Amino acid sequence: MTNETLKGLKIAILVEEGFEQVEMVEPRKALDEAGAETRIVSPRNKHVRAWDFTKWGDEFPVDVALDHAKPQDFDALLLPGGVLNPDALRMEPKAVAFAKAFFDDGKPVASICHGPWTIIETGAAHGRRMTSWPSLKTDLKNAGAEWVDQEVVVDQNLVTSRNPDDIPAFNRETIKLFSTARGRRHVA
Repeated sequence: MTNETLKGLKIAILVEEGFEQVEMVEPRKALDEAGAETRIVSPRNKHVRAWDFTKWGDEFPVDVALDHAKPQDFDALLLPGGVLNPDALRMEPKAVAFAKAFFDDGKPVASICHGPWTIIETGAAHGRRMTSWPSLKTDLKNAGAEWVDQEVVVDQNLVTSRNPDDIPAFNRETIKLFSTARGRRHVA
């Protein structure tokens, strides 16, 4: 049975090589089933490759190259984890600027596992209550966030989770938060 909670919403999924496959595929599936239109945005132009726990995973087509992506064309942002992915994104000024624009506009953002590394780089972690993969605890604290060890945390317009085991709770809270995004996209 399809849920139409997010019908008409456009969701950007910002990824680079090495995103954790399940942390993109499962949330994307839940968002699509809720009626959203999801688009993979990447510094890669044609395909981006996932990491599947201990080995390289599948390749996915890039829907919008980062060079052509406009945050105003989207209602919300999903930042999957994986170690390689957010580490590369936080070193890419255009990726940081893209993610920062969602926070600047008050649009909802969901991030899991190592995904908050990109959020730290935007400056948006400061003053927030967040969770992540445990190794980011000190990074988040140093960025001014309050780190907690919980399966899912919602703070204002941000949902964070720790790892793939948390995906059911992450998806539930992401859909709930993203459903508040109506009317935030700038339609040209």
